[in-house]
Amino acid sequence: MASSPLSWLLAVDGQRVDVIGQVFESKGMVLAVLVVLIALSLACWFIIGFKAVAIGSAIRQSRRFISTFRSATRLAELYQYSQQLPVSPAREMFRAGYEELDLILREREGKARRPRGDGPAAMPESTSAAFENIERSLIQAQGNANAKLERSVGFLATVGSSAPFIGLFGTVWGIMNAFADIDPSQPILQTVTPHIAEALVATAIGLLAAIPAVMAYNWLNGRLKHLEVHLQDFSADYLNILRRHFFS
Repeated sequence: MASSPLSWLLAVDGQRVDVIGQVFESKGMVLAVLVVLIALSLACWFIIGFKAVAIGSAIRQSRRFISTFRSATRLAELYQYSQQLPVSPAREMFRAGYEELDLILREREGKARRPRGDGPAAMPESTSAAFENIERSLIQAQGNANAKLERSVGFLATVGSSAPFIGLFGTVWGIMNAFADIDPSQPILQTVTPHIAEALVATAIGLLAAIPAVMAYNWLNGRLKHLEVHLQDFSADYLNILRRHFFS
């Protein structure tokens, strides 16, 4: 009889042992390890899919907004138009910076006035301090966007580093149980081999959970750094325009 592609079969004294079937019959600590590893793997794949979509969308929408920004002639018109554009890190940075700029310009005209003081909500005392407020607004908006996109990505690194050791723990525990269950009245291979094969599957599943997690973590981090470069270039262009037209 041909072996099934979904089963790993071993021949022991003329008998065939279905290792996958043994795994489903696992009990105790080995079963707990397998359940934990499968749950971690499923969580990783969910995070990979969700973050790949979210980061990809952030990059595309930020590129689109930066292109719109560079073709604009009036910042006030772009601010009004940006309300109709999809949410993106670049859009949020622009809006945060423009809202601070608008407040500064209204204070110059006497239409608004913040209280004086040394706190973050106080009115800037100089032109350089006002410009630093806008720069800080851009940094905060970029940091908030990055923090949102990076959320849960670190979980992939945790699984990538810990899953092999969790699987190894299940293997060691299973081998200990295999030797503890040796029956002197039966051939040793017949009693030990199925349990050892069952135990080794824990390490295999640990590796299957860890390898995609590590690869996805590195890939997503690369995408985040790619987005960060675009946002830093946009921030430099935006600040240069503001310095040239409003703070020169």
